[in-house]
Amino acid sequence: MISSSESSKRVGLGPGLHCIVSFSEEFREQFRELLVWRRDVRRFRPEPLPEGLLDTLLELTRLAPSVGLSEPWRFLRVESEEARAAIRIEFETANKEALAGYSGEQAGLYSRLKLAGLVEAPVHLAVFADGGTRQGSGLGRRTMPEMLEYSVVSAITVLWLAARAHGVGMGWVSILDAGRVGAILGVPREWGLVAYLCLGYAAEDSCVPELERAGWERRSAT
Repeated sequence: MISSSESSKRVGLGPGLHCIVSFSEEFREQFRELLVWRRDVRRFRPEPLPEGLLDTLLELTRLAPSVGLSEPWRFLRVESEEARAAIRIEFETANKEALAGYSGEQAGLYSRLKLAGLVEAPVHLAVFADGGTRQGSGLGRRTMPEMLEYSVVSAITVLWLAARAHGVGMGWVSILDAGRVGAILGVPREWGLVAYLCLGYAAEDSCVPELERAGWERRSAT
């Protein structure tokens, strides 16, 4: 919420658009709360999102920074049960391979972790970086071509925070073979998978990361 004194500190950017150059202490505290409550959700309630809410969230991602203003993110909604089932099989395969890399108590703990909400989440989004995009004319990518992927990660972060602000949980599934996911979804060869996301209303809320609650790892103190 912006105070009346701060609301006058705006720079016009055109009809209906203003740049707010100062935010209130209340807003900053609410923003911190948003960061605290932004969690990687793996447990979802099955009800769908309200009509139009996903479009609203995706529209907000367009405000994310991107190298050379390339906007290389490509969001693909995965709706068919056939495709979702294939993704779940890929996850199960990759998860078994990951489990084989641990031993002893750590392997036992890993096997009990819930690492994806692929069954329950009402919305699945596959997010790709378009390596063939000509938008931005390559600016900023000659020395660091990976900036395309970094730009997509920035958009995903914006989506994550926007979702949480609307009461929606999001989980990032990384235990997948990127090439296989691209093949299942039939995307262009130039598109590289950056994230597979599950969205929906969380079955439970916590400001503590689930992996910390499960005893897998602790957040650093600094």
